[in-house]
Amino acid sequence: MLTSQSFKPAWYLRNGHVQTILASSHFRAWGKNRMRRAAREVVLTTDVGTCLLGQYSGHNSGNALGDVVLLHGWEGSADSTYIVCTGNALYEKGYNIFRLNFRDHGDSHHLNEGIFYAVLLEEVFQAVREVCRRAQNRPVFLIGFSLGGNFALRIARRMKGQPIDNLRHVAAISPVLNPASSTDRVDQFPFIRNYFLKKWLQSLRKKQRLFPDRYDFTPVQTLGSVLAVTEYLLKRFSDFQSAREYFSEYTLLNDALRELPVETTIITADDDPIIPVEDFHQLELNELTRLSIHAFGGHNGFIDGIFLKSWYEDVLAAIFDEIIKSWKA
Repeated sequence: MLTSQSFKPAWYLRNGHVQTILASSHFRAWGKNRMRRAAREVVLTTDVGTCLLGQYSGHNSGNALGDVVLLHGWEGSADSTYIVCTGNALYEKGYNIFRLNFRDHGDSHHLNEGIFYAVLLEEVFQAVREVCRRAQNRPVFLIGFSLGGNFALRIARRMKGQPIDNLRHVAAISPVLNPASSTDRVDQFPFIRNYFLKKWLQSLRKKQRLFPDRYDFTPVQTLGSVLAVTEYLLKRFSDFQSAREYFSEYTLLNDALRELPVETTIITADDDPIIPVEDFHQLELNELTRLSIHAFGGHNGFIDGIFLKSWYEDVLAAIFDEIIKSWKA
């Protein structure tokens, strides 16, 4: 279902690049944050032997409405601004929050010898399933951003064969559907390309320091594009023969999401500089999936008002609240 509910920010915020920059700007996360103060570190060990680091913020009263799992984007972390702001907004509304780091994101490089690949769905699926198990009888909601949105949608799809009983709703904000075209777009814009390359190369250097006998990433430090670094790492450290083959493993186009078994909300924008909106218009979706495409919002943005709050925070809270009312009835 295509919904036309429109996000219309102030005129000075109607630029996709401005929205994208503000989404991750640290100053939006300044100030009091009760979710962060309540957070405790949790390491989840999956059946495949991977350890993933998370931050759990629970309500002391034990009367939480439900639990929300947040998945960040590529080279983001559990402390990314859009994660922290969304998490705190939902925490203040009565939800427990679990912010999960992907492998080699946040301060988790030491936990696994192998490096991160976006195709590593199994370990993320198992981590989310474990968070849901620990929630016991509480309803759980999953929100993913960008690459995290891609993971969230793949988790939803996988639930057709491996249900997670108390995972009630999946939301994907600016999800990557076609990683090949998104990588091309990142490389087209120098500011965005340099932002991601700087963070990625820092991450690889950290991994090399921790595992010097296994990794030497020196050759990639001089490569000038995300695609070039991707191609090198795949050929040197994976079984993939090319980026094209790798990207195809987590591409979500056309009918890939047609049979999602759980209620799902997808939110994206025409002016997203990273994700081509055309890919969303071609999706084949069932009655459980709501697709919301907006003229403005950038990538992970949808920011408006003097406090630069993201529009989707209240929208998702309203969806979750309504599900809880039905669930308790």
